[in-house]
Amino acid sequence: MTHSFFPLVNWGMGTTLIIIFAVVCIVLAAIVIGFVMTGKSKEEIEKQNEEDSSTQL
Repeated sequence: MTHSFFPLVNWGMGTTLIIIFAVVCIVLAAIVIGFVMTGKSKEEIEKQNEEDSSTQL
């Protein structure tokens, strides 16, 4: 009796997709961290709010 071997998984393609997914996640996390680090400080926000409220009166 001859057994046929048919691989059901393409490990090369699966590994490639996992690596691409990991790179995309790292890039997105870096973008978010960049936004957080370059955000305005509380003092700048309060100062801007005070200026906006004084100009509306």
